[in-house]
Amino acid sequence: MQTAISIKNLSKTYSNGFQAIKDINLDIPQGGFFALLGANGAGKTTIIGILTDLVRKTEGTVKVFNYDIDKNMNDAKRCIGVVPQEFNFNIFEKVINIVVDQAGYYGIPRNEAIPRAMEVLEQLGLKDKAEEQSKNLSGGMKRRLMIARALVHKPKILILDEPTAGVDVELRHGMWKYLTKLNEEEGVTILLTTHYLEEVEQLCEEAAIIKQGQIIKQDKVSNLLRSLESEAYFIDVKPETLNKNIKLVGFDLKIVDDSTLEAVLQKNQVINDLVKELDKYNIAVQSIRPKGNRLEELFLNVLSDK
Repeated sequence: MQTAISIKNLSKTYSNGFQAIKDINLDIPQGGFFALLGANGAGKTTIIGILTDLVRKTEGTVKVFNYDIDKNMNDAKRCIGVVPQEFNFNIFEKVINIVVDQAGYYGIPRNEAIPRAMEVLEQLGLKDKAEEQSKNLSGGMKRRLMIARALVHKPKILILDEPTAGVDVELRHGMWKYLTKLNEEEGVTILLTTHYLEEVEQLCEEAAIIKQGQIIKQDKVSNLLRSLESEAYFIDVKPETLNKNIKLVGFDLKIVDDSTLEAVLQKNQVINDLVKELDKYNIAVQSIRPKGNRLEELFLNVLSDK
């Protein structure tokens, strides 16, 4: 499989002597959905800046679909669409003009750019807002406008820097659905940074955690989750079946209320085994849900260990 982004021994030291990233190596496969996680100031934005020609690297090599950014930056940039954290469009411009003008930066003629812009606006639920000034859009719509602008030149890679910040839950899930379709059906490689770590669980195949300019952990998301020593669950049961004297040997279990149990399972324990034990007590399980965000727990544990 071709590599979409290849980063080798990448470092960046600013003029004031601050080293933002240190000897980073990272390969993202074509068609991947990859998360880059880290606290503010960890180096995520610097990496994105280097990929998009906003920041000059100090050392190392970066290739985008085998285009070396030192030799073929223009070709590399054509492969990338970027959705930055901050709104950076003219709020007095019409929505359609913002997207069409972006197409013009990539040499797409206006007679081709307009229908292409309308198509991507429709996909993102903004077609009926095309003639409105962007200042009239809600925060969620402005986020979707930025995605539309990033996609109008049909890039192979979409970089999303905190794309759902300030977006309500319903809109966020709608964006997840759209991005999943874009990745799975159209093969667009997606690089995501986010503080909503449940997005990583839902969307991404692989993740890297960066701290103080260095990648300290990288693996498939499923493997990262399996590495947790324990996981906590809420178990909803029928109230009339709950035995308040229950004490299962080998399981860390406590009663939260008349219809809820809390269970902490160790790495070698399986939730189905717990359900079978509860069944022996005739406790009717209705649903099981994680107590917290498992990836967030992992993220905090990794950072505290370093």
